[in-house]
Amino acid sequence: MLNDRLASAGVTFLERGWLSANNVIIRGDGRNAVVDTGYASHAEQTAALVRQALGAEPLHAIINTHLHSDHCGGNAALQDAYPLVETHIPPGQADAVRNWDPHALSYTPTGQVCPRFKIQGLLSPGESVQLGSHAWEVHAAKGHDPHAVVLFEPKSGILISGDALWENGFGVVFPELEGIEAFHEVGETLDVIEQLAPSIIIPGHGQVFDDLALALKRARSRLEQFLRAPEKHHRYAIKVLIKYRLLEWQQIPFDELLTWAEATPYLQNSMPGGLENSGSDKRSAWLQEILDELETSGALTLGDGMVTNR
Repeated sequence: MLNDRLASAGVTFLERGWLSANNVIIRGDGRNAVVDTGYASHAEQTAALVRQALGAEPLHAIINTHLHSDHCGGNAALQDAYPLVETHIPPGQADAVRNWDPHALSYTPTGQVCPRFKIQGLLSPGESVQLGSHAWEVHAAKGHDPHAVVLFEPKSGILISGDALWENGFGVVFPELEGIEAFHEVGETLDVIEQLAPSIIIPGHGQVFDDLALALKRARSRLEQFLRAPEKHHRYAIKVLIKYRLLEWQQIPFDELLTWAEATPYLQNSMPGGLENSGSDKRSAWLQEILDELETSGALTLGDGMVTNR
């Protein structure tokens, strides 16, 4: 079984769902680490899961594959629980963390939250980081996030892929929402993963899997669809952002959801009519159309002015 193979490498996999990214706990040789820490609203649960896994042992390192809110929202809680822990992130956003810039860190544009945390080290591509009993290679994984990395342990063949590769695709390519071409970087990252040839892949969301060829085939097919029709990716991204917040809220009045969307740059920039009063009806109709599509796909239900998660 895959979990037995992970355990032999000192790895405990915690599948968390879609609001919080998966957590990966790595133990051994006095260097216990957790890779990715979930979303802020699940921070207490993340801390409890880590304590349960480690028992009386300390946590030495927090590692983030990238700094989207669902991957580092538990950093602050774990830093409080383990005061001596060191947090390591990819280098591209180090200054934004030190100066705490929620816009540069994507929290403002996505309409999400992340408690402020501190960093002590960087995960530079081309180098290795000691996690548990093994040295894990750090590889750049641009595309979904321009600063993301993946972690590979060559002896066991384990890859921690973050949102660069899931069993059924990859994460939203956020630079594309800002008009920055990045689909080609997704392809380059998939090529890097193929060259590493991992035997076990731990994704940021979803279950652990070992059929690399099939996952790459699905991811490249999805990428080809987005390359042919970038507007489909943009529409998909908008739906993801709305569904993500609904996972936390569970239920919200339509008018409140519209107010949130109007204040969220990634959504605001996609709305018709700007933010003038004269465009309010157009914005409302635009959001209703998005929600209707999400309801048709089974992602939510609409009724009595309320939007409810499914």
